Amino acid sequence: MIVSIILSCNSCHAQNDFLQCLSLHLPNNTGISSVVYTPNDASYLSILLSSVRSLRFRSASTPRPQIIRSGGHDYEGLSYTSQVPFVVLDLFNFSEVAIDVDQKTAWVGAGAIIGQLYYRISQTSKTLAFPAGACPTVGVGGLFSGGGYGPMLRKFGLAADNIIDARIIDVNGRILDRKSMGEDLFWAIRGGGGSSFGVITAWKLKLVTVPETLTIFSVGRTLEQNATQLVHKWQYIAPNLDKDILLSISIGPVNSSGAAGGGKTIQANFNSVYLGGVDKLLPLLEQSFPELGVRREDCTEVSWMQSALFFGGYSIQVSPEVVTSRNPEIRSTLPITRYYFKAKLDYVQEPISIKGFEGMWKLLLEREANMGELLVVPYGGKMKEISETALPFPHRAGNLYKIQQLAYWEESGAVASERSISWSRKLHDYMTPYVSKSPRASYMNYRDLDLGVNSYNGGDGKTSTSYAQASVWGLKYFFKRLVQIKTKVDPTNFFRNEQSIPSLYSKSSSKNN
Repeated sequence: MIVSIILSCNSCHAQNDFLQCLSLHLPNNTGISSVVYTPNDASYLSILLSSVRSLRFRSASTPRPQIIRSGGHDYEGLSYTSQVPFVVLDLFNFSEVAIDVDQKTAWVGAGAIIGQLYYRISQTSKTLAFPAGACPTVGVGGLFSGGGYGPMLRKFGLAADNIIDARIIDVNGRILDRKSMGEDLFWAIRGGGGSSFGVITAWKLKLVTVPETLTIFSVGRTLEQNATQLVHKWQYIAPNLDKDILLSISIGPVNSSGAAGGGKTIQANFNSVYLGGVDKLLPLLEQSFPELGVRREDCTEVSWMQSALFFGGYSIQVSPEVVTSRNPEIRSTLPITRYYFKAKLDYVQEPISIKGFEGMWKLLLEREANMGELLVVPYGGKMKEISETALPFPHRAGNLYKIQQLAYWEESGAVASERSISWSRKLHDYMTPYVSKSPRASYMNYRDLDLGVNSYNGGDGKTSTSYAQASVWGLKYFFKRLVQIKTKVDPTNFFRNEQSIPSLYSKSSSKNN
């Protein structure tokens, strides 16, 4: 397998030094040209952009590495851009998925995408699955190391809750598994962000058992169809439903001739998957949430793989092979894959009042139709059964749901970007009284640099931070225990980025790093 490298540097001198060093350590039969691409290569730009999922970071003004490639789904582009010299290892070829049906386990390379994992499982068994994310082009390396949630989290928890082993290359170049890395580091990389601790090359998963038949539905309700009251009541119902049901909501402005005065209204789409058939689902909904009015004709019985297509923004009629491509010919309908976007996230621990929701609708209506969205995912079920200290993902019991706030826009350029980002910040400010406090929590995989970043050291261009500085934003993401583990396994802060976990020694040691 070949690992490609990214080096972003401020001078050709640094680039040449790096290439010379790399050539000395490659096998004799491997040439530099086969593992690196520089801006002088004709294929440089196309290869770089093939990885970049967020349109915000595809513009010519985005700082680009001198040698590529990298990942692509970081919300703030940290997997492929930086203001300082950096190296990114591309694990593209570490994408093998090896499934043991008898043991109900799988080893998956950190370079695989979620769609490849799902497809391989579905081709092996009709009743095995894995509880991970919805967007099929997200890489497993980053998703799992930040926690990883998806449509089955209320039944099985996070992806990280179902990881039983891993392989990581530490700062000293050792390849470690769970036994040799120790339980502290194994704990840290399942929710605390693997890139702060080393290079994860593979994960071992505990697969879960699902029925052959699942049921999905999506029903939309506008303000004129009582959406506000339905969303308000949903808060009391969805986190307490049978753990076999996920009932999430996507909320945003839509064009509507039926809106008061014409123009736009707010529509709430209630999206669900049930681990079972429609005959069992409908009585549960009739008992718990009859106001929603879900009918048999709203529901479709599907396989687990088809449910993954549904939540991934695809028709359940398409071939499931579509999710194995990093650049699928059939595009997902998920807005996050189609537009420029800025995202923020909050956790809600007490039901929000109707007045609170009405304020959100007012802000959403400032956006063009379909250009603002709230994605609301209930917790409860398995999530409240797992201790908040089991992994560096503390958002367990006591959290009713997470609410992701998204601004989308189509126009390129700094003016359009700043206008939409300013709106997202205004909405986030409005949310303050209604969400978690002390700290106001967030989710590592939905990175938001507005929360704070590591500073740069003088003119040398190297990141440097102290625990006190990082705590301003870091407590929203991780426990103090993560800093202690980081200090033990990477005391000189070799693995770092704008929001990496600091070593207690990082401020002083980085001067000599």
